[in-house]
Amino acid sequence: MQMPSRSWWIFLNLFVGVVNFAFAEDPFVYYDWTVSYITASPLGVKQQVIAINGHFPGPILEATTNWNVVVNVKNDLDEPVLLTWNGIQHRKNSWQDGVLGTNCPIPAGWNWTYAFQVKDQIGSFFYFPSTNFQRAAGGYGGIIINNRDVIPVPFGTPDGDITLNVGDWFVKSHKDLRKNVENGDDLGSPDGILFNGLGPYRYDSTIVPDGITYQVINVEPGKTYRFRVHNVGISTTLNFRIQNHNLLLVETEGSYTVQQNYTNMDIHVGQSFSFLVTMDQTGSNDYYIVASPRFLKSTKAAGVAILHYSNSQGPASGSLPDIPNESDSSFSMNQARSIRMNVTAGAARPNPQGSFKYGEITVTDVYLLQNRPPELIKGKTRTTLNGISFFTPSTPLKLAQQYNVLGIYKLDFPNRPMNRPSVIDTSVINGTYKGFIEIILQNNDTTVQSYHLDGYAFFVVGMDYGTWTENSRSVYNKWDGVARSTTQVFPGAWTAILVYLDNAGLWNLRTQNLDSWYLGQEVYLSVINPEKTELPLPENTIYCGVLSNLQKDQAQRVRFSGAPPIPTFITTVLIAFIVAFVGASTR
Repeated sequence: MQMPSRSWWIFLNLFVGVVNFAFAEDPFVYYDWTVSYITASPLGVKQQVIAINGHFPGPILEATTNWNVVVNVKNDLDEPVLLTWNGIQHRKNSWQDGVLGTNCPIPAGWNWTYAFQVKDQIGSFFYFPSTNFQRAAGGYGGIIINNRDVIPVPFGTPDGDITLNVGDWFVKSHKDLRKNVENGDDLGSPDGILFNGLGPYRYDSTIVPDGITYQVINVEPGKTYRFRVHNVGISTTLNFRIQNHNLLLVETEGSYTVQQNYTNMDIHVGQSFSFLVTMDQTGSNDYYIVASPRFLKSTKAAGVAILHYSNSQGPASGSLPDIPNESDSSFSMNQARSIRMNVTAGAARPNPQGSFKYGEITVTDVYLLQNRPPELIKGKTRTTLNGISFFTPSTPLKLAQQYNVLGIYKLDFPNRPMNRPSVIDTSVINGTYKGFIEIILQNNDTTVQSYHLDGYAFFVVGMDYGTWTENSRSVYNKWDGVARSTTQVFPGAWTAILVYLDNAGLWNLRTQNLDSWYLGQEVYLSVINPEKTELPLPENTIYCGVLSNLQKDQAQRVRFSGAPPIPTFITTVLIAFIVAFVGASTR
C-alpha cells in the first residue's frame, strides 16, 4: 500500500483547520418573508390584514444565543414598510433596528435583507411593522431565542412551547385609524381581543356572534407547557388568565425571574411574559384562556381561547375567571413590583444575572421624561416628551450621522420638562458611551403608557403614584429589579429605570401605545463609542431623503434565499488549497 505523500498531509491538516474555523463561527438561520395583505374575518367582519408568507400572525422567528439571523423581506403592500424586533438588542448594529430614525422604509415592491446577531440574549420577544400605523393591521409574530446547551435553564424542559400573540383589534383599517388619530380623534375601545389572529370563543351568545373561528390549544394531562404571551396590540392593557390553572412566571423579555405563581397577569402593550402551566386538572371539560381589557370601559367581548385536554369530555363552561377589581388602583402596580429578577440563574452567559450589581454603580446622567395628553401644536394634534413632539425627517438620523449631514437633528434634548410652549422638533438625547443613566418616566396622561427602549435591557427599579422627587429614590429596588425592554407607567404615576449605555448606536425610546407614538411621543438616544466599534454601514442600505441620490437600482440589492453549506470565503480558500495540492502532487 502506497503511503500518502507529504503534500497530502499538509493539505489534510489545512483542510481540517479551515473547516474547524468555519464551523466554530456562530451558526446562521435564514428566513424569506413576503409581507402582503390578505382578507380575514377575525371578528366576523371581512377586512384587510397584514400577513407574512400568507399567515396572520406571521411565522415564529427562532434562533439560539449568538446565532446570526438573516431575514429577507419582500414588501408586497401598497406602502413602505419596516419591521422592528421588539427587545432584540442588535449589539453595535442599530442599522438593523427597523425604525424610521435608523432605516429608510422598504418601498412597495422592493425587498431588503435584515442581518443581525442575537448576541448574549435569550428569551421571548416579538416583531412588528413600525411605520404607517401598520401594527394595527397585523404583520407581527413571535421571536424565541433559546439558551445554548452549555447554559443551564432554571427550570425543567417543558413538554411543549406555545406562543400566544394577544392584542386589541379594530375592524377599521389601519389607514382609517391613522387618519382618525391625525385628526385628533381618540381610538376608543377596541372591537375585540385576538388570540393569534383569531376571535373569541362563543362564551356568551349575547356578546359573541356565531361563526367566529377561535384558538384551541391542545394539551396532554399531567404535562407542563411554556406559554410565551405577547401583548402585540396597539393601546390596551390586557389581563391574562387560564381558568383553574396557575401561571408560574419564569421569564420576561430575556430575563429569568423569581418563580412565582399568579392566577392572572396584567400584560401591558408591547410586553412579553413566559409562564409554565401544568395541566393538573381532571380534564373532564375544556378550560377558558382569557385576555380582558383593563383600565377602560368596554361592552365588547373579551379575548377567549380554549385549552383542550386530550381526555376532555365536554366544552368549557361557567363564567369567565374573575378579572381584578377595576376600582383597586394598586393591584396592577403591586403585581408589577412583585416581578423580580432571578439573581442566581445564568441567562445568555454562565455568570449569574445578579453578578451585574447595578445598585452599586454611580449614575452619570439623569433624565426626567414627562408626557402629557395630546395637544394642539401649530394646529396639529401631537403628543410630547418634555414638551417636544418628535418630528421624523425624511432622512434617517443614523444615515445623517454616518454621512455628516448637518441640520437633520440636534443633540439638545432637555433632561427636564421645559417651561415653555410645546414644539415639534428633531431633538436627540446625547448619551455617554458606558455611562450609567437614570430615566424617570412621568406619566401625566390619563391612560397607562408603555415605554420601550431599543438596543438595551434596562433595570426597572421603582414605580409609584404621584410626582417623582429626589426622595423617591429611597424606594428604589437596587438588587433584583427585573431587566427588560418595555415597562408600564400608570396614569398620574412614575416609573424609574437604570440603563448601562454599553451598546453603541442610535436607539429609539418610545411609547408602545401606537396612537401616542404616531403623534410624536418618542426620542432617540445617541451613544457613540470614541473607538468606533459599531458595525459598518450595510452594503444593501436603502437611501432616502437628502441622500436619495446614493440609491442604487433595486436589481442590485443584496438578496439571500438560503444558507450555503459553507460560507463563500471558506469555499474560496478551500479551492485555493485544492489547486495548491494538485499542483504539488503533479510535481
